[in-house]
Amino acid sequence: MTYASTATSPSLGTISAVWTDFGGVLTPPVADDTAVFCARHGMTPEQFQGAMRRVGERYGTDAMGPLDTPLITEDAWVVEVQEVLAAEYGVHTDLSGFADRWFEGRSGNPVWERWLRAAHGRGVFVGLLSNMPPAWDTHWRRMVPPDGLFDDLVMSFEVGCRKPEPAIFALAAERAGVDPAQCVLIDDLEKNCDGARAAGWQAVHFTDADQAIQWLEPRLAPAVTGA
Repeated sequence: MTYASTATSPSLGTISAVWTDFGGVLTPPVADDTAVFCARHGMTPEQFQGAMRRVGERYGTDAMGPLDTPLITEDAWVVEVQEVLAAEYGVHTDLSGFADRWFEGRSGNPVWERWLRAAHGRGVFVGLLSNMPPAWDTHWRRMVPPDGLFDDLVMSFEVGCRKPEPAIFALAAERAGVDPAQCVLIDDLEKNCDGARAAGWQAVHFTDADQAIQWLEPRLAPAVTGA
């Protein structure tokens, strides 16, 4: 487990707002879901990710950048990905209705979700901070019903910026109503954790719910722990 350094934070035990990622945190590792998805569609993860990266490069961003803010519609993105798969890998597959296909059979992370709900119930600010395509909005809400869980949602497709950009962390801290140093990002991507730290946040590089919980509990501000 890799934890964030808290050297730039004013003190430990001052976290007032917990911002969690979705994919890879409230779900199993994205690599696992990708492997299952690719097996169903007759391609390898390397081929699929290579095609996604190639399309992302056309828009001056990474693999998911075209969808997250979004720069193009999901339907247009699918056409481009399919063209790259066919031209560069000889893979001919149907990815239409991508969001439906991607979420088919996906499961959540019940241990982490239970902790978040319990933390929210005892007064911790809990938010969802996610690079999220608009077509995924209905799907994630079915997987993780937000009522009684999140105080706020900062979604890339709604706010026009994405992790690890500084603007999205500034916006999330403002919405939580606390100093950035009192915010923590729980994310499965180290680059997003680095972006949070650069914005003055604390961060946990998430690989396991139990370990993340152990890191968080002693660092929550007294106002939300009852101390």
